[in-house]
Amino acid sequence: MFERSEFDHELRKLDAHAEAGYFVGLHIRFTSPLLAFQTYNEAWAKHYNDNGYVLRDPMTAWSFSTTGSTRWSNKRIPDPFRIFDQAARFGLKYGATISHGPISSRSVASVARSDRELTDAEIEDCTEILHRLHEMSEPGRRLTAAQRDALKCIADGHRHAAAAAKLNISESALKLRLSAARERLLARTTAEAVQRAKDLKLL
Repeated sequence: MFERSEFDHELRKLDAHAEAGYFVGLHIRFTSPLLAFQTYNEAWAKHYNDNGYVLRDPMTAWSFSTTGSTRWSNKRIPDPFRIFDQAARFGLKYGATISHGPISSRSVASVARSDRELTDAEIEDCTEILHRLHEMSEPGRRLTAAQRDALKCIADGHRHAAAAAKLNISESALKLRLSAARERLLARTTAEAVQRAKDLKLL
């Protein structure tokens, strides 16, 4: 079982290759990722979201039609809305996208640079990182009955003292169960763990 700290350490490895930032979407189902992270500059992220570019982004179509990796400069990938040109104006001049996993639970990473193309070795390293992140965040992981009960009490609106009393355990024991549930679900907060457990139909 991976801990959140191990996951974050793996994710930070992308920083060495993504001088202009990255986007990672893990276990994307029905267009929504289980986990998403992005470090692009705020101006580009806002411009991208405000204009709904995810539906026009050539890498969105590419990443759901194939697996593997490709550079953004790949001339065989059509870009009718000139998204790459717009990204370049925000400093994302070069980049690569990696797609991994079954179509029902696809994971995607895009890494960007402002200074040069990524090398083959860098893209391979990013590919290995995405594969590990995909495995670490596998939604099939399960909560123990004790962890599930603790989360359910919080989801039902009970405060820690009331939840502990309902489960006939101490508050410290409750907090340990909630902490373990957060680690298992790769959540930073209990509220995030509750929502993720609901999304995965574990509650």
